[in-house]
Amino acid sequence: MAGESMRQWEARPGQAPTFELTSTAQPTPGPGEALVRIDAVSLNYRDIAMLDGELAAPSGPPVPGSDIAGEVVAVGPQVTRVAVGDRVIDADNTDWIDGRPPQDANAVPVLGRLAEFAVIPAAQLVRAPTSLDAAGASTLPVAGSTAWFALVEEGRLHAGQTIVVQGTGGVSIFALQLARAHGARVIVTSSSDIKLKRAMALGADHVINRVLEPEWQRTVLEITGGRGADHVLEMAGGDNLARSLEAVALGGRVSLIGLLDDAQMRAPIVPLLYKRATLAAIAVGHRRALEDLVRAVDNLSLKPQIDGLYGFSDVPQAFEHLRKGPFGKVVVSIASEASTSHAA
Repeated sequence: MAGESMRQWEARPGQAPTFELTSTAQPTPGPGEALVRIDAVSLNYRDIAMLDGELAAPSGPPVPGSDIAGEVVAVGPQVTRVAVGDRVIDADNTDWIDGRPPQDANAVPVLGRLAEFAVIPAAQLVRAPTSLDAAGASTLPVAGSTAWFALVEEGRLHAGQTIVVQGTGGVSIFALQLARAHGARVIVTSSSDIKLKRAMALGADHVINRVLEPEWQRTVLEITGGRGADHVLEMAGGDNLARSLEAVALGGRVSLIGLLDDAQMRAPIVPLLYKRATLAAIAVGHRRALEDLVRAVDNLSLKPQIDGLYGFSDVPQAFEHLRKGPFGKVVVSIASEASTSHAA
């Protein structure tokens, strides 16, 4: 494979980000690395944040994308974790295997995956679920893993709890599916009645339009008979955090995951102290948690919600779909040259 070429998408960040499909040499795996033929890439909101300058980008035109599903086609020296022919996905942290995160966890965003091939540290690779195709498997590394880490790994999710899920993006929809699979009651908030209907069809017990009911936490308290929710997934930031703290039950948990409305947090401390609630920041998880999620996906036959599946030639359109706010995930199929399907 040395000397062969491959295609990749380069992005030029700025006020009006642009994309260019370029050709370059296939990389060669070194010690501890594997060469993966990429079959699908799942896009994340942080890809947009990098293009818009809200997250630091490397010098020169970056190749965006972090979440992949593919097949190992070559391995470098000292690689025993994976072998040629393995179907794999990639964990979001190279060195965080289990336990406490290392000092540099999530310090540098994973990039370079919107390409036909990528060299990836073998320690970062996890065998893909047997029950999902490449498109579905590619949604697990960030969105699926974040929801799993917040609810199951750290939140000790179990039947009988009430979970508030804010929004209908990738993490939120995975959280809805996982909570229902564990026997929890799920309340979903969104600004879109259409998306709330889709959430109900997916198993949500209650939905709240946060535009029509801006003080949505009061509705949560009504639904729960004044008790509040055991766990709230905070996706907005800003003043919304104060509402999440009001909605959470005594001894409950608020997982701070997204900052879609505001990068600052504003909330009174007294409700947090009075309720003895836990406020936890969640930024994906370790490799072992992703491996646990993969087993759960196979055991539960869980199907990720893909709102748009685009061909490799249609990456700019895929990013436009992501900016509009998908119900679940937007995925690029590397093997496909034309748009496969996407929701209106």
